[in-house]
Amino acid sequence: MSENYVVSARKYRPASFSTVIGQKALTHTLKTAIKNEQLAHAYLFCGPRGVGKTTCARIFAKAINCEHLSADGEPCNECESCQAFNEQRSYNIMELDAASNNSVDDIRTLTDQVLVPPQIGRYRVFIIDEVHMLSQAAFNAFLKTLEEPPKYAIFILATTEKQKIIPTILSRCQIYDFARITVPDIVDQLQRICQDKGVTAEPAALNVIAQKADGAMRDALSIFDQVLASSDGNITYQNAIDNLNVLDYDYYFRLDEAFLSGDVPQALLIYKEIRDKGFDSLFFINGLAQHLRDLMVASTPQTIGLLEMNTDIAQRHVQQASRFNARFFYMAMDLCNTCDLHYRDTSNKQFTVELTLIKLCQLMGGTPLQEQPQPRVQKIATQPAPAQVAPQAARPAQAPPTTTTSQPPQPTQATQAKVQPTPAPQQPSQHLANAPHQAPQAPVQPAPQRVATSSTPRILINKHPQPEASKTDDSQVEHSSVRTAAFTPEQLATAWQRYIDQHPTEIILCSAMRNSVPQKIDDNTYFVEVENNAQIEAINSNMTRLMQFLREEVGNDMLALNVKLGEKGVSAMAKTDRELVEDMRRRSPQFEQMVKDFQLTLE
Repeated sequence: MSENYVVSARKYRPASFSTVIGQKALTHTLKTAIKNEQLAHAYLFCGPRGVGKTTCARIFAKAINCEHLSADGEPCNECESCQAFNEQRSYNIMELDAASNNSVDDIRTLTDQVLVPPQIGRYRVFIIDEVHMLSQAAFNAFLKTLEEPPKYAIFILATTEKQKIIPTILSRCQIYDFARITVPDIVDQLQRICQDKGVTAEPAALNVIAQKADGAMRDALSIFDQVLASSDGNITYQNAIDNLNVLDYDYYFRLDEAFLSGDVPQALLIYKEIRDKGFDSLFFINGLAQHLRDLMVASTPQTIGLLEMNTDIAQRHVQQASRFNARFFYMAMDLCNTCDLHYRDTSNKQFTVELTLIKLCQLMGGTPLQEQPQPRVQKIATQPAPAQVAPQAARPAQAPPTTTTSQPPQPTQATQAKVQPTPAPQQPSQHLANAPHQAPQAPVQPAPQRVATSSTPRILINKHPQPEASKTDDSQVEHSSVRTAAFTPEQLATAWQRYIDQHPTEIILCSAMRNSVPQKIDDNTYFVEVENNAQIEAINSNMTRLMQFLREEVGNDMLALNVKLGEKGVSAMAKTDRELVEDMRRRSPQFEQMVKDFQLTLE
């Protein structure tokens, strides 16, 4: 070889302000300051790695000593000072790596050199890279020199972590914040380098390299050299993703199809295919989250500009995003984020990811959300549930099979939409036919009656599991609409007591509820005062189920309930275990009966 190979990050390092990528506003300010001779004695260049901080510091140092500065503030690269700088033999520019020279002695050596004036040119420039690595003592030793240097001395400090620099240093510098280089800017620079090298490259491949660089031009050039080494002069998209361990977009788009159709097996098979290719599951779930984010911003014209990718891939995201609704994106990204948070702590990582994919498939399921409520209401109206009530001895004639099935059209749409409240078990099922305005009581009535005829009624009758299941189904039906019916404190108090009556086995919760009644704060917000922290814990731990019941009873999904410790509870002494048990025995006949049946004692 006629000459040694030079990596692209060094070969194409900018030599003038005009060739610096992605920092136009900042370089314009520096050139203007040089042209107008408004130079500060100390500068601080801060920003992410690989965005041009040290490069701009060197160009700035060369420009202020240039003998034939151009009209726009660029160095000429022809005078003795510029040539000495380009050949790395200039004594007017000194660089110090603070990462390895961070002691007080190193700073003292630097301050001694500051006393030596320049032999050629007007200024001596001291560039301190990674200045945040200096020790506290070194910072303090540097303060006086930085504040009052000789008129020919200029300091340029560069750092990636400005927050680690002490305020007394920051106050003595002009601070310039370097921005991350955008993907389009990196792609444009890579295309120019490809033309210079005589290399052909697909735009999608350069886009992958730019995204992998994460805003750092130096990283992009290093990755470019890596891909170029195995491409034989033709950089393709497939070659780029193979060398950089990047997951192909097609896998994510295939998963989109599985999510749209609710195809759980297909989603799991795609995930297995990705794992078989050697991709880490955490890498996959983070990539899926980024893909869903890109689809979300592509779904509206106002945010399409947030896509950092080439036009062809961006257009594909726009077309795919139009097939989803906004609610899917929000819930899907939340699921991916939850999986990422729990991934490191779970013992079965594959199962965690697969469970997330299953939930993602269930968000859409291939059926539009607005079409779900009607089949559910029709099923409720036509099911022959009252026919199963007939064998009950208490009401043999109140629920003939023909009563309900002969009049399914009677309930109006408004009545059907309210098939939510859980009725008391004693309400007769014939109300569905005789009084359409009480239709919401019909769907849940057969549940406790069927349980009554089962062979093991001792627990199920008390806990009423079937009405809870019915309410869960119905809440899914009306998920897309929020109920805001007005209600009074008396109605809420009635619903509160009804929950206590219908859940006698929840002893601790009901005991806490009996001692407090919801008090109104505003139309939809109430609070309850309890006596001790144990009651607060009892209510809070069952808050989801309790609020679901109360909202169904009052017909208002905006109902909110706050629990706080009353003044009496704050000042009261803590009860002993025996006192707590005796209090529960007095308040709950069921608990008293259980103590007697099992002959329980407190040791």
